[in-house]
Amino acid sequence: ASGTTHTARARKRTRIVLSTPRRYTPRFSSKVPEQQRLRRAARAVTAAARPMSSFAQSARAFINHPAGPKTIFFWAPTMKWGITAANVKDFSRPPELLSVPQQSAVTLTGLIWCKYALDITPVNYNLMAVNAVMAVTGSYQLYRKFTHDATVKAAASAGE
Repeated sequence: ASGTTHTARARKRTRIVLSTPRRYTPRFSSKVPEQQRLRRAARAVTAAARPMSSFAQSARAFINHPAGPKTIFFWAPTMKWGITAANVKDFSRPPELLSVPQQSAVTLTGLIWCKYALDITPVNYNLMAVNAVMAVTGSYQLYRKFTHDATVKAAASAGE
C-alpha cells in the first residue's frame, strides 16, 4: 500500500470485479476419431427423443400456458364442470321435476360461451369443452321435459 492512494486501489479492485472470465470453449481434437464423434452425436439425439423428456416438456408447456393452471382461465372452467356433473346426475331425476327456465339457461349459457371460448385470447379449449357439454346436457334435459309434457298431455286428452 506504499505510494498508492485509496481511490487507486478501489479502481483496481473494481476493474478486477467487473472483468469477466474467459469461457472455455472445447474444440474437437484431431485425436478423437470420427466414429467416436458420431456415437456422441447419436447419443445426444437419442437422449433428446426420450419420452420422459418429451413428457416433461409437455407438462412444462401446459403449466406455463396462458390458459394453464396458474391462471383463472384454467380454474373457472374446471370448476364449471361441477355444474355439468350435477346436470348429468339429474338424468335420473323424474322429468316432471325438471325446470324449463333452468335448463334453458344451462343450454344457452353453454352455446354462447362455447363460441366465446374460441374467440378470446388465449383460446381456451377447457372452457369450450365444458360449455359444449353443458349445452348438450341442457338440451337433453329440455328434450326429456318436453317429451314428458307431450306424453302427459296426450294421455290426458285420450282419457277425456
